Amino acid sequence: MGFKEQIDYSRLPKHIAVIMDGNGRWAKGQGKVRVFGHEQGVLSVKDIVEGCVEVGIEYLTLYAFSTENWNRPKEEVDALMQILISTINRETETLNKNNVKLNAIGNIASLPQECIDDLKEAMEKTAHNEKCTLTLALSYSAKWEILEAAKKIASAVKNNDISLDDINEDLFASKLTTVNIPDPELMIRTSGEHRISNYLLWQMAYTEFYFTDVLWPDFRRENLFEAIVDYQKRERRFGKISEQLN
Repeated sequence: MGFKEQIDYSRLPKHIAVIMDGNGRWAKGQGKVRVFGHEQGVLSVKDIVEGCVEVGIEYLTLYAFSTENWNRPKEEVDALMQILISTINRETETLNKNNVKLNAIGNIASLPQECIDDLKEAMEKTAHNEKCTLTLALSYSAKWEILEAAKKIASAVKNNDISLDDINEDLFASKLTTVNIPDPELMIRTSGEHRISNYLLWQMAYTEFYFTDVLWPDFRRENLFEAIVDYQKRERRFGKISEQLN
């Protein structure tokens, strides 16, 4: 029996976040340059998005490009931006076919203008879709996001729009880039690394982590289904004890 057949559809995670890691190592193992791994990783993205639609995952967030990734060699960054542009242009029709809405979080203004324009156009073309929301974290840093939220709240206090007593978790969350997205219940990281790399730090306070040695270009929907099955075997207590959940 495959992993899909083991999924309990009454206990699906509403939101899955993914750190797509291992493209460079995969390419090296193939005797290719790192960019080749990024290009192959796009195939995994497509398959995972379709896998989420297939089983009914409502939100999927992919860590596509971190703020720290700007420190990589210029030729790799330039290639990543071109891959992003071509993928968005090529896959917008497929997103509409699968009823997937495209969203983006991060310091989008720091991206090349062509990326920004294509991203906005794709988001507008898919805005009506309702089956699944695919969010790309681009030029994203959780520390940056939290600092930006703190600045917004500080400014509101300074302008007497809110008082210190108004500040609570809900208010803070409303200032984050994920304001209209539920916190992820499951985070998947590929390639054997066991860290969250400045990703959704506020939102993942109670997220279940799933780490796999599979490199991202080899990760397919069956691996996704395996992660979901593993997640469903866990007891989510949120600070309570087991007896309180029954």
